[in-house]
Amino acid sequence: MPREIYAYKCRKCGHVHYPYRMVCKNCGKNEHNEFEPVPLPKVGSLLTFTTLYSLPPDFEVPSLGLAIVALDGGITVTGQHRIDEPEIGMAVRAEVEVVRRDGYDEHYGMVFYRK
Repeated sequence: MPREIYAYKCRKCGHVHYPYRMVCKNCGKNEHNEFEPVPLPKVGSLLTFTTLYSLPPDFEVPSLGLAIVALDGGITVTGQHRIDEPEIGMAVRAEVEVVRRDGYDEHYGMVFYRK
């Protein structure tokens, strides 16, 4: 079963938020539990990217690609990328994968690939 990362849709006005907010930034008229979880889209466009080379010791890789992506539907997210030659504006697809291990704990996030 594929993993998902969820955005939160306001039940009053339909505005979608990511990450979670206590109050809708669009209408401001909802209570804290008045959001409907909706899966984030898994395709989008690469806005910008960088590579980190000086990582904390709990990252077991020599470098880490990070990307900011505009997902279909207008939400912008940050995640890791595994693209050999990324280009701004290119189409990407996302998978929810382990992005870091801490002892026996696994931390999941979006990882972007060339579409």
